[in-house]
Amino acid sequence: MRKFRNSVLLALSGLAMSVGTAWAGDWCSGQTIRLFSGGPAGGAFNSIIDRGAMQAAEDTGANVQIIYSDWDFDKMVTQLREAISQAPDGIAMMGHPGDDAIMPLAAEAAAAGIPMMYMNVDVPDVRAAFGSGYVGATLYQQGRNLGAETLRLAGDRLQPGDRAIVMSRWESENRAQRELGLVDVLEEFGMTVIKLQEAEGASADQMLQIPVLTSTLIANPDTKLIGYPGGPWLAAAPVFMDAVGKGPGDIMAVGFDLGQGVMTAFDGGYVTVTADQQPYQQGYLPVLSLCQQLVYKLGPLNVDTGAGFVTADNYKDVVALAEQGVR
Repeated sequence: MRKFRNSVLLALSGLAMSVGTAWAGDWCSGQTIRLFSGGPAGGAFNSIIDRGAMQAAEDTGANVQIIYSDWDFDKMVTQLREAISQAPDGIAMMGHPGDDAIMPLAAEAAAAGIPMMYMNVDVPDVRAAFGSGYVGATLYQQGRNLGAETLRLAGDRLQPGDRAIVMSRWESENRAQRELGLVDVLEEFGMTVIKLQEAEGASADQMLQIPVLTSTLIANPDTKLIGYPGGPWLAAAPVFMDAVGKGPGDIMAVGFDLGQGVMTAFDGGYVTVTADQQPYQQGYLPVLSLCQQLVYKLGPLNVDTGAGFVTADNYKDVVALAEQGVR
């Protein structure tokens, strides 16, 4: 009995030492991971992803190399091709270019033994083909949830027959899923929705959208609601409204994501509700998962980061976290 007890104690001691080593922050050292941040260096949204990725690098010891793409989908594809040719140990890739564009490169990565994780925008066909993981919101459902929450908060302010504008990169089927979910709910309610295309380059510089949005609002002065496709867009809502002579609350603004600029827009009364997709986790968890795959031979993580809603009534609860760059 004593021999058995000693064996158990030795096993537990070994487990404790193993856990202690894992927490030491170097258990994934020697592994190089290329992570696609999506936007420009210092971008309001993707800088939150960067912080998550860098925290994961500190916690695991992995060598995380961040790639910036200015939200240019073609550039992402070119950079992915280059990344694969340079043979990192793992790649965390934005899914914005879509299944068709990524599929042949995912096949190259698989043939080279490079595991890939996807983040922010899902590529279900690619993941089904190669067994990869995804960290991000379930986009279409998140859009539908935002639509339902918008109608709940609006009360009598929105009625069947009212007009709304929803902006997105409509040419990208994978990327536009969440805005499509919002459109579907508004149309099912009976609203008329204008699906407004993002201007070229406006994903990185929202001010490029002012001419087309202004002209659309002038042509549709009865617009009651605008759905914005991301945090930097919501942060720009005061500028967009000023361009057409509208004040806080004259046109309801709803959308996706947080950030300091969105908090300022809430504070000014310009934003009603935003759906949070927790980009910090989208930076942290793909690195963690790739490390676990590479070092421990574990399967990839699949995590829905669509947490819920921040509204004009509760946004002050997360202002400090936005200032820290984690929300």
